[in-house]
Amino acid sequence: MTAKVELPSQPHPYLEAGLLPADFYMYEELLSDEERDKVGRIREFFRTEALPVVNDHWLKAEFPHELVKGFAKLGLLNWADPESSEAEPSNLMTGITAMEMTHGDPSLAVFFGVHSGLGMGSIQACGSDEQKRRWLPAMSRFEKIGAFGLTEPHGGSDVAGGMQTTARRDGDDWVLNGAKRWIGNATFADIVVIWARDEETNRVLGFVVEKGTPGFTATKIENKFALRIVQNADIVLEDCRVPESNRLPGANSFRDTAEILRRTRSGVAWQSVGLQFAAYELALQYAKERTQFGKPIGKFQMVQELLVQMLGNATACAGMMVRLAQLQQEGVYRDEQSALAKAFCCSRMRETVHWAREMFGGNGIVLDYNIGRFVADSEALYSYEGTREMQTLIVAKSVTGLSAFV
Repeated sequence: MTAKVELPSQPHPYLEAGLLPADFYMYEELLSDEERDKVGRIREFFRTEALPVVNDHWLKAEFPHELVKGFAKLGLLNWADPESSEAEPSNLMTGITAMEMTHGDPSLAVFFGVHSGLGMGSIQACGSDEQKRRWLPAMSRFEKIGAFGLTEPHGGSDVAGGMQTTARRDGDDWVLNGAKRWIGNATFADIVVIWARDEETNRVLGFVVEKGTPGFTATKIENKFALRIVQNADIVLEDCRVPESNRLPGANSFRDTAEILRRTRSGVAWQSVGLQFAAYELALQYAKERTQFGKPIGKFQMVQELLVQMLGNATACAGMMVRLAQLQQEGVYRDEQSALAKAFCCSRMRETVHWAREMFGGNGIVLDYNIGRFVADSEALYSYEGTREMQTLIVAKSVTGLSAFV
């Protein structure tokens, strides 16, 4: 049995200043000085506060609630307060934020993405001015946490045509019945956006269900082996009464739901880049420190080949995402471009993290070395917000003009 290599003082190292070691083409340089300062604060928060505790919480499948105040101090969502004069971040900054958080820990990046992109994003896109004033300020300060309830137990990608959760108007209230599954943050969220089909019109509507509402229960999904820190829940709605004032007036069809997902799908691809950067950096450090046959394993040709393949995957995916962010900023991007990014980047991510784990040998399955957590978490990123197969069919329909959907 080989001796255990001494762990570094920081298990997931960052440069004290400058670019990430994995950012080989210096994409971060495309940000403004102010934006790079924010990225630096994210990096420092994860390095000093999050990384020392994530493995323990991941192993216990518990959420580190003590870190929520740290997220709030970053001030990343101040712009969402209707009373704020702060400008909305660029698409590139939003993407690199998702990348950087995932570089620290995928589960915590998902927590942030669900809260900001899906929960707050639904209210921003579909809520009235009064609803935005009512909920967004507290959410932007992380005083209220958001969640997003769309996926149902009977299926995922087909929920558009078969949503079974229903809404029935009863005076000034709506009565919701049904079930949702895989809803991140839902076990402790203060605000859950629930999508349900109107029994009378058959339209898909959006509702804000607040914590403590009778008829709403959220039960933690146990025994996950990926994104274990994320508190996914099974939600049951039994005659759950929601006032008309909590119905999102801009959510009147599944197209409105799809618009929210359209905005966030590219975020998962950005997360896959962050995970590749993290896996590559761990493998690079290990290759320099781990010795076999009297020299660092980084001096062996096959190890060097793996490192270059990992770096190539990560760099190619980052380049795709930077260009997609530019198209989004210009308002000219298409759904199939996000679909290709999600399918391609998450597939390359799977390769990259497994190559990194391969370099660690037996140590790669020990949580202390972090790479095993990344391998497990990559499986969730690979599947959620649209599988590779679904994204592939979306892109193929675009390029061929022929639909292969059944």
